[in-house]
Amino acid sequence: MEPAESEMSIIPNGKGHDLAEDINGTHKSRFDDPEGAMAESEEFLPNSEGKKPTRFTDFEGKTSFGMSVFNLGNAIMGSGILGLAYAMANTGILLFLFLLTAVALLSLYSIHLLLKSSGIVGMRAYEQLGFRAFGLPGKLAAGIAITLQNIGAMSSYLYIVKSEFPLVIQAFLKAEPSATEWYLNGNYLVVMVSIMVILPLAFMKQLGYLGYTSGFSLSCMVFFLSAVIYKKFQIPCPFEEYTANATAAHMLSNISLVDHSHSYHNGLVEDDAHCGPRLFTMNSQTAYTIPILAFAFVCHPEVLPIYTELRNPTQKRMQHVSNLSILIMYTIYFLAALFGYLTFYGNVEPELLHTYSRIDPYDTLILCVRLAVLTAVTLTVPIVLFPVRRAIQLMLFPTCAFSWIRHIAIAVILLTLINMLVIFAPNILGIFGFIGATSAPCLIFIFPAVFYIRIVPNDKEPMNSTPKIVAACFAVLGVLFMTMSLSFIIIDWTTGSSNAGGGH
Repeated sequence: MEPAESEMSIIPNGKGHDLAEDINGTHKSRFDDPEGAMAESEEFLPNSEGKKPTRFTDFEGKTSFGMSVFNLGNAIMGSGILGLAYAMANTGILLFLFLLTAVALLSLYSIHLLLKSSGIVGMRAYEQLGFRAFGLPGKLAAGIAITLQNIGAMSSYLYIVKSEFPLVIQAFLKAEPSATEWYLNGNYLVVMVSIMVILPLAFMKQLGYLGYTSGFSLSCMVFFLSAVIYKKFQIPCPFEEYTANATAAHMLSNISLVDHSHSYHNGLVEDDAHCGPRLFTMNSQTAYTIPILAFAFVCHPEVLPIYTELRNPTQKRMQHVSNLSILIMYTIYFLAALFGYLTFYGNVEPELLHTYSRIDPYDTLILCVRLAVLTAVTLTVPIVLFPVRRAIQLMLFPTCAFSWIRHIAIAVILLTLINMLVIFAPNILGIFGFIGATSAPCLIFIFPAVFYIRIVPNDKEPMNSTPKIVAACFAVLGVLFMTMSLSFIIIDWTTGSSNAGGGH
């Protein structure tokens, strides 16, 4: 009887490096530290029959390069794209471009650290690297950070479904804002979407199959970008406020809660800053830009499982996947922020689509864009759910064989809790701020660096070597970022002046 696979070994299509026979007929790993890798494998994969255990990296990856790019790009993409134009309005074009470039490059460097650490010990789960570096505390710290980060991300996606889906249905049906039909209730709609769309995808065992939905989801965001660019040349500045019906009045009442710097005269929006771009600006909301961008580029928990499923996996090949995915999202992020900002300048709202609704809430193109964004964020939820479920499995059931019942039950419980959070939480901007200032810097800066320092042998790279010194500085940067972000957010919460929006 074959030994049972552990929970981590069933991560779909988890091929690592091929094993080769040496001249003595024994198996030999292509990793640099085969003895350490096998010892680690034996810790996680107990074998009572004395046979050579099935290693986490012995499963053949089946996901193509292109599908891997789609999967990782879809994991990077999030609801934060709707708030990037607002972030640019509070930093200026040049400062925003500098910050966006810096966060993208730092994300690539941290992925490089993860891949190199993974290659040395033969592991492709974030939590396993934490265990190898610091034992059980490292494993738990990584698992908790991943869980918090991705629960926040999924909450932001479903919150968009709750707030935007009723408006789409209302606009298509030309319904009155005061209508109380059940299909215009966001709470019902978010539950229906979770049950009918998200759960079936989350039940899949192999993440690679979601590459098709990832490609479609990214196509929706490209459509969103195209519409933002097109509308830049269609909307004059100052634009005319749509006040002919109660829907616009409702929109305006919501917007007035966010920004009081605009005045309205004869239906035209008059902005104190005029209709012109700013290259550099600083205000009370500027400090929120870095947490928003960091939250928008967090994809690190998904990197290793996608690496596991990659066909013909090598560190260089996976680095190319990461480079291309981040380049695509970097381009989409910057163009969406730039043209959204150049359309409304200082009048842009934290959610870009709400600003278009001030002009014409029944605009067909914008309605289609809303539908595309809803589709994109909905299809992203199952991909983000995979590493959360894996983290829970590795923390609670590290030695158990794969079970469909447990696989499905964790997905149901997670989505139930997230739905309750979205339904009952009146405002989740505070959750975004807290998660973006805690788990995001841990996953991007601190953990990859300290794992790398601990895992890479000192005989290969001494502590005074350049790579480890740079990694140590990278970890210190993450600690400073987390401390400053938390301090600012706590002060902002205390004074009650937080108006910033965002999210992954």
